[in-house]
Amino acid sequence: MLKIKNMNVYYGNIYAIKDINFHVDEGEIVTLIGANGAGKSTILKTISGLLRSKTGSISFSGEEIGATPSHAIVKRGLAQVPEGRRVFLQMSVQENLEMGHYTQAGATMAERIANVYERFPRLKERYKQIAGTLSGGEQQMLAMGRALMSKPRLLMLDEPSMGLAPLLVEQIFSIIRELNDGGTTILLVEQNAHMALKVAHRGYVLETGRIVATDKASVLLQDDAVRRAYLGG
Repeated sequence: MLKIKNMNVYYGNIYAIKDINFHVDEGEIVTLIGANGAGKSTILKTISGLLRSKTGSISFSGEEIGATPSHAIVKRGLAQVPEGRRVFLQMSVQENLEMGHYTQAGATMAERIANVYERFPRLKERYKQIAGTLSGGEQQMLAMGRALMSKPRLLMLDEPSMGLAPLLVEQIFSIIRELNDGGTTILLVEQNAHMALKVAHRGYVLETGRIVATDKASVLLQDDAVRRAYLGG
């Protein structure tokens, strides 16, 4: 579904992503793990069209999207939940969800919102509430719900557990599994490497902008080097 070939990204003179190659097959959960500053979020932003790779190609469902505007990428079925949630803080829950529907001309907004509320009952209870007054976990649910309003075939999640209590982390990862079981392919960037590898099918390990290891998630969980660096033992 997604294929990245020879991705090289710069922030000014800083060489952030160094000749990255990886792929995500339809129906998979694939995770990118690594320390802060390894380049995980930069990769997602480049796929989404917010940054540009100097070389190589980004193909989604067999079509090149490396030069495609961000809104057109969403329209093709690829959505991102950004790091830090980035909900519209002055808008209500319902208004945030409506904003997630803007690329879907002709689709039934009410049906999509009903589906989001069915998956996230807490949001339904707070549909009139201003997003800035929600808890961190509720804002994460709202960010995910807003992305689902575009009915993505590939959902990219950037640090969905950041700043959440352990119970909420478990809940968010349970929702990720449910989305995948329902047919949504997922590319997951996550600082909590243990949780990410538990839910994923495959993983890629990044260090300073390079992929240094890749394997089935179950294998990476047992890899001594990965365990020492990212899993606390």
